[in-house]
Amino acid sequence: MTDTRRRVKVYTLNEDRQWDDRGTGHVSSGYVERLKGMSLLVRAESDGSLLLESKINPNTAYQKQQDTLIVWSEAENYDLALSFQEKAGCDEIWEKICQVQGKDPSVDITQELVDESEEERFDDMSSPGLELPPCELGRLEELAELVASSLPSPLRREKLALAVENEGYIRKLLELFRQCEDLENADGLHHLYEIVKGIFLLNRTALFEVMFSEECIMDVIGCLEHDPVLGAAPRRHRDFLTKTARFKEVIPIGDPELRAKIHQTYRVQYIQDMVLPTPSVFEENMLSTLHSFIFFNKVEIVGMLQDDEKFLTDLFAQLTDEATDDDKRYELVNFLKEFCAFSQTLQPQNREAFFKTLSNMGILPALEVVLGMDDVQVRGAATDIFSYLVEYNPSMVREFVMQESQQNDDDILLINLIIEHMICDTDPELGGAVQLMGLLRTLVDPENMLATANKTEKTEFLSFFYKHCMHILSAPLLANTTDDKLSKDDFQTSQLLALILELLTFCVEHHTYHIKNYIINKDVLRRVLVLTASQHAFLALCALRFMRRIIGLKDEFYNRYIIRNFLFEPVVKAFLNNGARYNLMNSAIIEMFEYVRVEDVKSLTAHIVENYWKALEDVNYVQTFKGLKLRYEQQRERQDNPKLDRWLYIDNPKLDR
Repeated sequence: MTDTRRRVKVYTLNEDRQWDDRGTGHVSSGYVERLKGMSLLVRAESDGSLLLESKINPNTAYQKQQDTLIVWSEAENYDLALSFQEKAGCDEIWEKICQVQGKDPSVDITQELVDESEEERFDDMSSPGLELPPCELGRLEELAELVASSLPSPLRREKLALAVENEGYIRKLLELFRQCEDLENADGLHHLYEIVKGIFLLNRTALFEVMFSEECIMDVIGCLEHDPVLGAAPRRHRDFLTKTARFKEVIPIGDPELRAKIHQTYRVQYIQDMVLPTPSVFEENMLSTLHSFIFFNKVEIVGMLQDDEKFLTDLFAQLTDEATDDDKRYELVNFLKEFCAFSQTLQPQNREAFFKTLSNMGILPALEVVLGMDDVQVRGAATDIFSYLVEYNPSMVREFVMQESQQNDDDILLINLIIEHMICDTDPELGGAVQLMGLLRTLVDPENMLATANKTEKTEFLSFFYKHCMHILSAPLLANTTDDKLSKDDFQTSQLLALILELLTFCVEHHTYHIKNYIINKDVLRRVLVLTASQHAFLALCALRFMRRIIGLKDEFYNRYIIRNFLFEPVVKAFLNNGARYNLMNSAIIEMFEYVRVEDVKSLTAHIVENYWKALEDVNYVQTFKGLKLRYEQQRERQDNPKLDRWLYIDNPKLDR
């Protein structure tokens, strides 16, 4: 194969009608013996592996879109797209495809999208084309009927699209629209609504490029305002777009192409979301090209902004400049938030590269400055941006906070600012605190930590976290449980403590060594069990869950700590105070004791029976406590008679140990 390779991204359309990025590579064309024909080949630029091997079928309909896209279907519900970095590469491969199919490269689609019945095939032999009526006011009703009758048939739909495209019909229709508005011709406007809506359902990129051009798009939106269902009260979409919606350049965009692309994408997204009626099941697939148009526009915008170093440098410089006024800073951080949200159109690997670019430009130090400000709205937007960063590259965030700890005090570290905002959330429902707790959980989750030959991120970060951050996270818990009693037991405080306990419970399950040292050295479990006396059942249950996770580890260091400090005492007290009520508290406590019995945790069994049997011996509605007493007695017998132990459990292994 001697063809020049071109850089492309390979996309496939998933079941949700969204494009999935299959990788970046270089495309070539050549004869493949196995496929018995000329084929398109894409090899990954990372390792040379084969991303795509697709025979150029003489009967497949290939479509060229937006100068740098080639789209086709290989099988039912399996659509492919090649997105070229350069127009020249797209043109070269397009010529190869057209050469194989014997088509003129000037066309945008190589085959008619045929899925017609035998009757339609017969009709097609006698009428190869579709003739549109003259574009005149008196013929609009006829044209509307022609469009409506063509939509159910793929063949007629394709013929109609070709006719509309070849005759420059859209601009003529929009001229009639302006005439109808001037004349207040309601019938004509209603017909134009049906016609333009039908043109959208033709699902053709070449028509969209005309309709969404700067000179046409507002008139297209105007046509869609006059839904016959609304009668004489049309919607005012153009008024909203021209008078209410405002495009703010928080940082001037010097590239006119980028600015035009942003305007176009906003308006097309508005058409899809607000102007077009909700498509029926039949119509949904007929708007796939519209979805693709928006998707690839967004990819292009993010790429253009990402590559504009001056724009991003100015953005972060103004964001962190003390001289920037509050209103301006609010606009800047909101733009950055929208920019990050816009990047959600990218595939995961591209999003990670996008956030890496932002990291290199200094997004994390900038967020640290913004999060330290008093403005709640600005901090909220900064938190949303931080959540995007944590979601797609937690290792990048962890590396930053470990590096800054070498120069800064603990209380101004980025991760501690996040903890402080979680603790100080003023929302009665703690919506912000819940979001921040989720981010902290992601950051301390060993499952997404990296390990290399030279270092282990888990070891380094957890050592950092327990040294610099854990005391701030646990401060509200320790402050509220002094002298073995609750200082505050209001609903909001209880919610916060429940969140902190949830994160500490996660640490017990996943951190082992670090959290064990912290719990034992700081006597954390004793403090947690004070919460079993809370009037809020959800908090008491969180405390029990925390202890249950510790017991579930069957770690003798923990067990000795529990025994030495008599930490079953508050559990037994809570059980007795709950009385005969059959509720979650009752079930949770019994399950904890049952676990100790079933798993035969000898040290805890002996401790419970020796210290709490008198308080529990009258509980007869479950056999848990009597079973614990039996376990304890069996242990004593085996200790007193080692030969009996050997006979019972070596010579008779089936006996219950």
